[in-house]
Order: sequence, then C-alpha cells, then structure tokens
Amino acid sequence: MTQRPGGVSNRLLLTLSLGTVLNPLNSSMIAVALVSLQREFGVSIATSTWLASGFYVVAAVCQPLMGRLADQLGARRLFIGGLVLMGAASALAPLAPDFGWLLVVRLVQAAATSTAYPSALILVRSAGGDGIGPPARALAVLSVAASGSAALGPVLGGLLVAVAGWEAVFLVNVPVTLAGIVLAVRVLAGVPVERGPRIGLRELDLPGIALFSGALVALIFGVLSLADRPLWWLAPVVVALGALLVWRERSVAQPFLDVRGLVANRALRTVLAQQGGINLVFYCIFFGMPIWLEQVRGFDPATVGLLVLPTTLLSMLVTPMTARAIRRHGSTGPRLLGLGLLVVAAAALQLLGDDTSVVLLLGIAVLLGVPNGVTNLSLQTALYAAAPAGRMGASAGLFQTFRYLGAIAATSILGVILEQNLSTGGLHDVGLLITGVAVVLFVLGLFAARRR
Repeated sequence: MTQRPGGVSNRLLLTLSLGTVLNPLNSSMIAVALVSLQREFGVSIATSTWLASGFYVVAAVCQPLMGRLADQLGARRLFIGGLVLMGAASALAPLAPDFGWLLVVRLVQAAATSTAYPSALILVRSAGGDGIGPPARALAVLSVAASGSAALGPVLGGLLVAVAGWEAVFLVNVPVTLAGIVLAVRVLAGVPVERGPRIGLRELDLPGIALFSGALVALIFGVLSLADRPLWWLAPVVVALGALLVWRERSVAQPFLDVRGLVANRALRTVLAQQGGINLVFYCIFFGMPIWLEQVRGFDPATVGLLVLPTTLLSMLVTPMTARAIRRHGSTGPRLLGLGLLVVAAAALQLLGDDTSVVLLLGIAVLLGVPNGVTNLSLQTALYAAAPAGRMGASAGLFQTFRYLGAIAATSILGVILEQNLSTGGLHDVGLLITGVAVVLFVLGLFAARRR
C-alpha cells in the first residue's frame, strides 16, 4: 500500500475523501437546482431555500455530536454508517411525493454526511502515528476534497440539472457512497483507532447535547428569520440556553462541549472564529453570484456552473502549494495571506455590472479561488494542531459547525438584501458588507499572529 508521509496511505486518503466530499458538495450543489425545484413543487423562493437552510441547520447541530460519538464509539463505524445512510437517502429523493418529503430527505442527508469529516481527522491522526507536526499533505487532500467539492457544487449541479433534471442532484451521490462503503470496509480495518472507554447514556451527556442543540437551533432560526420577519424573542432563548449550557458543561466530568478547555485554548478559539467569518464571506459569493447570474444576467444553470468553475480549479491548484508553505513556515503566514486576498476578492464584486464581460466574470472567479484554497488548508492545519488529545472528533465537528454558521448567516444576508433588491445594486450591497467582514478578519488575524 503506497504510503504518504506520516503513515497515511493513498488508499486511506481516497477512502476518506469520498466521504468528506459529500457534505460540502451537497451543501452547495443544491444552489443552482432551487429554481427548478421551486417550479417542480410549486413553492415560493423562500420555501425552496429551506432545502439549503435546513441542511445547514441539521449539519451544524450534528457535526460536533457525530465528532464526539466518533471520539467515544470509534471513527470507523461512524464513517461507514454515515455512508450507508447517505446512499439510501439519496436514492429515495427522486421518489418524494411532495416538497415536505424532499425536505426530510435533505435533513437525513445532512445528518448522515456529518459523520465523515470528524471521523476522517481521527483516522488521519491514528494512521499518522507519532509524526512530528500535522501531516500537511494528508490534510491538503482532505482540504481539496472539502473546499473543492463545495466550490464544484454549483458547477456540477448546474450541469446535472441541465442534462437530467433536479433528480440527478440527489442520485449522483449513490455511486459515490457505494464506492466509499466498499473502500472503507477494506481499508479502514487496518487503521488502529483509539476510542474512549465503553460508555452509556450518562457518559454521553444527553442534557449537554440537548442544551447545545436547543441553543444552536434557536440561534440559527433567529438569524434566518432576519430575511423576512425577525423573531427577536429568540434572542433571550439563545442567551438562557447558552448560559445553562456553560453552567452544565463546567460542572460535569465528561462534558459534551468542553467549555473549560475551549476557554483555555486560544488557538482553537481563533480557528473557530476565523472559520465562521471566512465562510460567511465565501458563501455570500458562492450563493449570491449564481442567483445574480441566473436571475439578473439571464444565464442558464449550466453556463452559471461553468462561470464559477475557475474558483474550483484555482482552489485545487493552490492547495498543494499552500501545503508546502505550511510544512516550511507553519500555518500563520498562509492564513494571513489568504485573509488579505479574501478582502480583494470581496471588493472585486463592485466591478460587476449589467454588461460585465464574461472575461471579467471568469477573472473574479479565479480571484476567489486563491483565498479559498489557502485559507481552507491553513485553517485545517491550525485546527489539527490545536485540537486536544481525545477531542479531535469533537473539535473537528465544532470546526464544521462554524462553517455552517457562516453559511447560514450568508443565507440570511442574501435573503435580506436580494429579496428587496434583486439587481446588480443589491449584489454590490452584499459585496460592501462582506468586504467589511473580510477586513475585520484580516486585522484580527494580524493581532492574533502578534500574540503568538
């Protein structure tokens, strides 16, 4: 079996990548299918977007839960179980008799794919043994799988919808999950995975899970409601549940969310905050650009997919270069470079107009791809280094939760701005907002680097 540095084999990386791509791919692929689904089921734009928003809600809640279960019950079984459930849900999606059933399938997809990334990082750490420092090449492969598939989603989704209809957006997952299951059964048996002692319901900290889930769901619904009718009464609910969660988790021996450890771990807190902010910016562009291109500029879904393709290609191209830079100099420098380029990419939205040439559209897609690749890998490397022993899965789950919190905030921002002003001017307003967010992230990144 061909080995990569740190004992992580190529077959293992291929297996983990097949699982890791599913969550980000399905989170973004649905974007260009929403118009077709709206027409198919006769629902409003706001209702159809729940196929995206609902996915984020469930994934955001389930990621740290699945990560903690992977820490305790074993990453192999969680990884394979998630693939089986994902394949079954995807195969059933085209049979949905109405929109409600299709939404249920999407929520099952979100829960099933939430097992992959936390389990993958545990398996990489186990296979890597006692290597010095994070396995940059292994993390680069997972980064390409995650960020590349998220960026590829609109491209693939547009082509599938144009060629075979919205059903293909779901059915494309079936061969991927089947291949992943076959490989996982063969390859993962050889990975020595450590897991916690045998646990019961008490050790799972069900009250902590319930409080975390309640606070997060209330927060998410509160943010999403801003696009239509703000549910301000959810604010005190979030505060109350959050306070109870902190009190509970500080007082139990085996907390679901290690509040004490998180407070003491500045590096991990920084990574999580940057993950949320960066993804807010990225998803405003990933979702905002296709909507603008299709609804304002009049491009068909397949063309929209091709216009954002350079983002994927550049992201994949710069990731190996970033891996080499991280191995030599650490992740801080590449992270700051990525944040600086993110400011430029967000500001470039102001260049778009009703008659902007295809060349400039492709140029902006290229510009976005560079910070996408650089920040994803540098953040994953920083997470790998900052995660405490025995909490790799839970930390990876929180990492993904913050990605979805950023995406959910982006969805709400787009709803607020584009629902009132679906035009080039509306896209410019989105661009101004996310440019400000990117500037704040860059400045805070500089301060964090100086404190090291």
